[in-house]
Amino acid sequence: MTPDNDGAARRAYWAEQMQAGYDLIQQVLPFEIVECHEPFASIVDAAATADVEMEFSGTKIAGDLERVFFIRAGLVDQVITVGQAMNARGWILKIEDAFRSLEMQGQLVRKQDVFDAILEKCIWENNGEVPASELIFHRAMVLIANIPKTGTHMSGSAIDISVLDRQNGGEIWRGGPYLEMSERTPMRSPFVTPEELHNRLEITAVLEDHGFIHFPFEFWHFNQGDALGHVLGGQTGPARYGPVDWDPDSNRVTPCADPLAPLHSLAAIEEEIAAAIARRQARMEQDR
Repeated sequence: MTPDNDGAARRAYWAEQMQAGYDLIQQVLPFEIVECHEPFASIVDAAATADVEMEFSGTKIAGDLERVFFIRAGLVDQVITVGQAMNARGWILKIEDAFRSLEMQGQLVRKQDVFDAILEKCIWENNGEVPASELIFHRAMVLIANIPKTGTHMSGSAIDISVLDRQNGGEIWRGGPYLEMSERTPMRSPFVTPEELHNRLEITAVLEDHGFIHFPFEFWHFNQGDALGHVLGGQTGPARYGPVDWDPDSNRVTPCADPLAPLHSLAAIEEEIAAAIARRQARMEQDR
């Protein structure tokens, strides 16, 4: 295969996967949720109590947002048993991210570097040309959840993970780092090596043995009990976890008033797209 043909195949695969992700979101939007009002539990505290060797990301979200390593109380035991199973295999579960409030997600959605990365990927997909705003908007729907119901971190029902070797602390390599945004990102990407795919599937099997469902378009994301998990798992009954506001002091949850209302309007997203295009043009002029 020539480099040009290889690039075309990678772009076609990426476009196919992103369209499939957008189609999946359309199935999630109308899915019924009956919020259970379950409180949250600290994964950090639970791991310490159970004496499970587990790591937690020391980075911030999009550069300056503190991570919140909490999940619904009904799921924390599953996270701990996943950690125990990984320890038994000589691995360490690293939690990269867990709960995000609606405010946190709203800030993330409008981060300049996030939009710049999405724009660059869309231009690459479009063979070097800036595509129509509609395409960028659709890709952003998959890559950053702007609608609360589609973002399982806002439901407290998702974790993003990496896995480390217990002996040397090195990462069990899955073909890219956490938050890789490329044709290698989908779980079963044909552009990772057989060993990397094996690692992905072995790790996924451990999580799915304990009820978590993998998000097909991000090899690091797992969730359960929410609308996305039910759609992916073929469950027809209502989901129990929806997007919520959480009060850490009282540990009480309040269902999101309108889980289908975008965190930012289409007009606001279009403004971000236009600003990202302008920043790109300015960088190109500076490089001349």
